[in-house]
Amino acid sequence: MIRVVIYLALIGLLAVGAEWLADRPGDVTIHWLGREIETSVMVLAMAVVVVAALAVALWTGASALLRSPGQLGRQLRARRGARGYRSVSRGLVAVGSGDAVAARKFMEEASRIAPGEPLTLLLQAQTAQLAGDRTGAVRSFEQMAGREDTRLLGLHGLFVEARRRNDPGAALLHAEEAARHDSVPGWAGHAVLEFRCIAGDWAGALHRLEHNLKSRLLDKTTYQRQRAVLLTAQAIAAQDADRDRARELAVEATKLAPGLVPAAALAGRLLAEAGDTRRAGRIVEAAWRLNPHPDLADAYAYLRPGDSARERLARIETLAGKAPGNVEAALAVARAALDAQEFAVARTALAPLAITPTRRVAALMAELEQKQHADEGRAREWMKRALRARRDPAWTADGFVSDRWLPVSPVTGRLDAFEWKDPLAGDHPGALIEAEETGMIEARHGEVAGSGVSRQAPEAIKPAEIKASEQVAPPAAPASTSRRELIESESQAASADEETSPKPRDAAPQEASLPALPRDRRRPRPPDRIALAPAVIPLVHAPDDPGPDPEAPIEPRPETTDAPADNWSRLRHLFRH
Repeated sequence: MIRVVIYLALIGLLAVGAEWLADRPGDVTIHWLGREIETSVMVLAMAVVVVAALAVALWTGASALLRSPGQLGRQLRARRGARGYRSVSRGLVAVGSGDAVAARKFMEEASRIAPGEPLTLLLQAQTAQLAGDRTGAVRSFEQMAGREDTRLLGLHGLFVEARRRNDPGAALLHAEEAARHDSVPGWAGHAVLEFRCIAGDWAGALHRLEHNLKSRLLDKTTYQRQRAVLLTAQAIAAQDADRDRARELAVEATKLAPGLVPAAALAGRLLAEAGDTRRAGRIVEAAWRLNPHPDLADAYAYLRPGDSARERLARIETLAGKAPGNVEAALAVARAALDAQEFAVARTALAPLAITPTRRVAALMAELEQKQHADEGRAREWMKRALRARRDPAWTADGFVSDRWLPVSPVTGRLDAFEWKDPLAGDHPGALIEAEETGMIEARHGEVAGSGVSRQAPEAIKPAEIKASEQVAPPAAPASTSRRELIESESQAASADEETSPKPRDAAPQEASLPALPRDRRRPRPPDRIALAPAVIPLVHAPDDPGPDPEAPIEPRPETTDAPADNWSRLRHLFRH
């Protein structure tokens, strides 16, 4: 709108000027080269305007003619650049989609149109990688590494290719060169730290960690945690040669990460050796509140090496009170109570865990039965359950389980990868079976002679699916049969049942069966079908051994009316459905 107004204003001014000249006529005489030209003012003005327009037109035409070669060259280059851009774009899309044929086609076109361009070199390298041409990829990355504008990209590609061909020396060389750049890329800083940790160069790893913090490759919390892990690794490496240096490093690590179990346990042991038991106790207690762990319990129990077993038990009970209800606290108390011959305390600590025991719980229960009652049968039962029980928490990193803490994962080289957890974490569908088996063991052995403690199976462990009307009493055995003879006969029956094919049930021997149990302790008959919870961890089989189909439904076996003769067969019959 404003342009229209300005245009109309200019037209109006020209019209007014023309009218003003027309109203004031005059004559103009020009003497030039001996000639005299006479005309009016209006004609002269029109002649001046025409001459000026012709001059402008001639100048514009001449300028355009002179500039035409350059404009033509720029247009050709722009067109060529657009074609190259389309070729590179389509080539990168083809690489991303995995189309090696199309990627190679567009790469050749881009190389012909725009050779030496950074994106063309990148397309060449990625096309070679897609086609499996490692030599061609390395050649393209080397060209990029030789240029200032693509140096970091080329070094990253060379680093990746070195890792692929399992050449850690070359990979470290490329990462170190990239890490010396002013703007340190994240991959280079973390790769150098990883390689130094794998090599056990803890001092070099700490130096690289400081540079990573200055380059803002990690936050303050992560820096403190990783520094504590590296200091702990240094302390573990130095504890045999320089105990004082190891103690200083471990204490510094606990200041950075109070919940780091290996640092706290090592600091507690080394401080206790130096006589500073109060400080050692504070460090272990602080770590215990955050992460209860058996190593912390061991370090706390032996703060004073000369203490008796009962004094260690009292100290462990104090530590367990700082994490009430924790499984590790109960296990620590049970272990110390067994060492102190306080069997009632050990049984009280293990009672809540014995319903669905882990391997450690089952082993402690076996030791308790052996030491308290010298009951070989119950000890053997618990050790048998320990072989089938679920695993206890362990130091686990990237699927690798270690019996001790390591600062670096041996699988991936990742720093601070180990966690104290169940290697097969998740719900365990065998908990119901463990609970039922507990009730069977308790019902089988009844009350221990002389203990005065009733061992009736808890009601909570009976499956809800089993009806009281389906209970079946096992056949009675001769009264003269002793408990040891019963256990030996059960073991023989189990071995015979595993080594040979099953015999008819009516032909099973009767002399190995247990005495008849009271009606309230009779083992219930299994239902027609027990609902199984879906597996949390999918089944994985070797390629040459497909095994059972994890998705196949479980069909119930036909139920027989006659009960198994011996005790071991009855136990197998219970879980056969």
